[in-house]
Amino acid sequence: MEELAPGGPGVTRRRLFGQPAVFVNGNLFLGTFGEHVFVRLAGPDRARARSEGGMRPFEPMPGRAMAEYFVLPDTLLNDRRNASEWVRRGLAYVRTLPPKGPPASPGGRGRRSASPRAR
Repeated sequence: MEELAPGGPGVTRRRLFGQPAVFVNGNLFLGTFGEHVFVRLAGPDRARARSEGGMRPFEPMPGRAMAEYFVLPDTLLNDRRNASEWVRRGLAYVRTLPPKGPPASPGGRGRRSASPRAR
């Protein structure tokens, strides 16, 4: 994935699911999950990805697809020009999204206490 990951304004690298991921203005754009590389795509590109052989929605858990994200199959990853084109399309789309704030701090997560009415 690193050889496909672009640089430029607003592009940052962080870990997601314990693996490398690329964000643009705080929006997830490109990443790895196990042996798979996934990219976020705009509506027309998602339709095209579905029609081209081998691309499938990204599901970090079976049956739980992440909207807008598609796995780039090995056959596509082996064709650097074609893979780079999909990454470029994804980057162009994510640059149109509103920026997100910084990631939540790990200390901010955890169990929430029940409200007094729930007791």
